[in-house]
Amino acid sequence: MADILVYVPETGKHAAEVLTLGRSLGDVSAIAFDAQSAALASEYGAAKVYRVSAEGADDYFVDPKATVLADVARKTEPAAFLLPSTDEGKALAARLAVDLDNGLLTDVTGLDAEGVAEQDIFAGATITTSKITKGFTLATVKAGATEAEAAPSEPVVEDVEAEVAESDRRVRIAESVVEPAGDRPGLAEADVVVSGGRGVGSADDFALIERVADVLGGAVGASRAATDAGYYPHKFQVGQTGTTVSPQLYVAAGISGAIQHRAGMQTSKLIVAVNKDADAPIFSMADFGVVGDLFEVLPQVLEEAEKRK
Repeated sequence: MADILVYVPETGKHAAEVLTLGRSLGDVSAIAFDAQSAALASEYGAAKVYRVSAEGADDYFVDPKATVLADVARKTEPAAFLLPSTDEGKALAARLAVDLDNGLLTDVTGLDAEGVAEQDIFAGATITTSKITKGFTLATVKAGATEAEAAPSEPVVEDVEAEVAESDRRVRIAESVVEPAGDRPGLAEADVVVSGGRGVGSADDFALIERVADVLGGAVGASRAATDAGYYPHKFQVGQTGTTVSPQLYVAAGISGAIQHRAGMQTSKLIVAVNKDADAPIFSMADFGVVGDLFEVLPQVLEEAEKRK
């Protein structure tokens, strides 16, 4: 089978999805910079793990890691190199494409063994098929592109010792702030997301969205209109310019369904929309839609969910 390189940046659903997609194309060789990433690669079927030790790499922007990834790619000559479509993944992929003089595909939602990829473009309004014509298949994979499926393995481990070259020290990371984890699951990783939009009406009324999310064991999201209005913090924005989510259940309350928002949640497995406007665009993609006032509908959801707990 073909050799598929996969960069595993951290543990989490997105990285597991990329590993699963890679495994469907060939034998996965994962590149991991820490023990947790290496363990995830093993859990999701990697045949080989390049376990990288590069002291000081995390003190700088992506250049040190990009150099390591490019060196491994030159050594292995893979059929494909897959990275998550995160800010870091895209920055790494861009540098790889330049360094290796290779084509690049971003935000891939599907990929076959021939290197033909599907991509959602124009904020998800159009699906296109693309294929790299120069070099191997180098692509970043959008969250939710495939269902993560564990396949525990005992990969061959090859240790890679690397030094941070002076040329890769161009941008130092002055400070990193890790926000404390709350009681709710992370937005990008949650199996249930309950999002509120402009129709919620105020920051105080977002408490209802939080209560529904909590009773369902989910995360809270918001539309751009809601975050711009100050109803909820911007870090919880779901959409093209926010976080892309792909939960098992997505509840959109008071969200009209502008294309920017749909681009960030359209791969959700089950979409439920609540909106007073029967013509709201969100209903065109919802699996279940309720035309009604969210302040009348959601309390009924709460009551029923609490009965079943």
